Amino acid sequence: MIQKLILVYFIFINVAAFIVYTFDKYKSRVGAHRVSERELHTFSLIGGFLGASLAMGLFHHKVSKSSFLLKHIVIILLWIAGLLYYFLELNQLNFIR
Repeated sequence: MIQKLILVYFIFINVAAFIVYTFDKYKSRVGAHRVSERELHTFSLIGGFLGASLAMGLFHHKVSKSSFLLKHIVIILLWIAGLLYYFLELNQLNFIR
């Protein structure tokens, strides 16, 4: 049961991150008040790194800003390390059943 809740959370947070990054890109084009970089990184940190990466790639959002991109890459690497630890070290290969 808990694994399914985690899966639903990750789907939700990644869709939310995608929407927020897309909205920020739209705001940048129309010259409106933007979403802060801290808020964008927070979405990645709490699990929305896939949705954020997808929006960055599709809309070329924040990809030319090296400091932002470096922080985003570090967040992705931390998530990869955490997921590898969870699945390999804790033998949680039966995550979705």
